[in-house]
Amino acid sequence: MNEACVSRMLRTLACVVVAALPLMPALAAASSPVQGLWLTAAKDAVIAFAPCPEAASAMCGKVVWDKDAGTPKDTCGVQIARLERDDNGTWRDGWAFDPRSGKRYKATLRRKGDSLTLRAFIGAEVLGENMLFTRVQVLPSAPVCASH
Repeated sequence: MNEACVSRMLRTLACVVVAALPLMPALAAASSPVQGLWLTAAKDAVIAFAPCPEAASAMCGKVVWDKDAGTPKDTCGVQIARLERDDNGTWRDGWAFDPRSGKRYKATLRRKGDSLTLRAFIGAEVLGENMLFTRVQVLPSAPVCASH
């Protein structure tokens, strides 16, 4: 290979790398270990965590099964979390929403094995409370959330 050919290949490679940089956060969310179905500790709801539809680099949590589906307490379809960035396995810069109280809090999200911890807090993270989840592969059969 001559020097001009090598130089052209290096310029092309540099352009590809620069073009791919904006996609890196979206790729991190798409392959995040928090993605999937998670059952609450009380076994009364399942939350689906996935890249947010309007911002693929962020992680969103939405109620996809609720033991109260079809009743006035139904929370099916409610987005309960949005976290903006993955910081070495801890999702940060986001919020958690308690659909029962209607309150919104700052939040972080961490996975350890088949457990997931959503920490909601006001002010400092150390003053927060944890909501624990266990990974599930399928939704419970009944009651069924209507499509949201």
